[in-house]
Amino acid sequence: MDVRNTYDSRKAKVMLTVSRIVVYAILIFLSILCLFAFWMLFVNASRSHSDLQGGFQLLPDTYLLTNLVNAWNDASINIPRGMFNSFIVAASTALLTTYFSTLTAYGIYAYNFRLKKLAFTFIMAVMVIPNQVSAVGFYQMCVKLGWTNSYLPLVLPSIAAPVVFFYMKQYMESVLPMEIVDAARVDGSGEFYTFSRIILPMMKPALAVQMIFSFVTSWNNYFMPALILDKAEMKTVPLMIAQLRSADYSKFDMGKVYMFILLAILPVLIVYMFLSKYIIKGVTAGSVKG
Repeated sequence: MDVRNTYDSRKAKVMLTVSRIVVYAILIFLSILCLFAFWMLFVNASRSHSDLQGGFQLLPDTYLLTNLVNAWNDASINIPRGMFNSFIVAASTALLTTYFSTLTAYGIYAYNFRLKKLAFTFIMAVMVIPNQVSAVGFYQMCVKLGWTNSYLPLVLPSIAAPVVFFYMKQYMESVLPMEIVDAARVDGSGEFYTFSRIILPMMKPALAVQMIFSFVTSWNNYFMPALILDKAEMKTVPLMIAQLRSADYSKFDMGKVYMFILLAILPVLIVYMFLSKYIIKGVTAGSVKG
């Protein structure tokens, strides 16, 4: 009996080891597959135009700094201005989206009122309506208000973000006991003071997650800026990158084009690197009740 138990134990350990090897191999393969496109973008951004005409290459070249200087000082596409414009819009959108969505979720979660269920249902109904459905009417309203070539139409609608609201409400139900809110009220804390000094600090992981997603979504947004912005000095990065599609590639420096694209995604990667530690924590905590 002891011999058989020892055999079964060794067999189980071997199977577990093999399973782990297979899982790790699959994860490594998927990681390489995901990172390959970024690596090739970096490689192509470090090559000269003539080298790029020669074909595929896996290792970086020595023209990275040259392409960076050429792209940064390009007269036709002002990428520094575009990055600044995109940052203003994306950062404003991320802040407004997370703050007001959290405030709305707190109102639905912490208060009981007659039309509470109706309000929640209405917000969820808005979530399933695509932006393209209301784009024409929204554009006409912006024209009448004189909001074309302005960042207001790109930032103000972020106050109403049903997806972020829903995530925040679910997160509150998981990590925020009503006893904390009740205790603050008993101690004489005002509602906005409670929200700002007690609730928001408890929501840091969720806030970080939604700020990342909101920032990235706004940074990559092409549809609405293309409708609202037509002045060159107001354009965001996606609009400038879209201009490359109409360029005459026979007269264009392809190394500089790849550098444009690399610069366009660089801020997103930086934001993710600084806030990514909150993503797993926020998603995990928000998915478990009790």
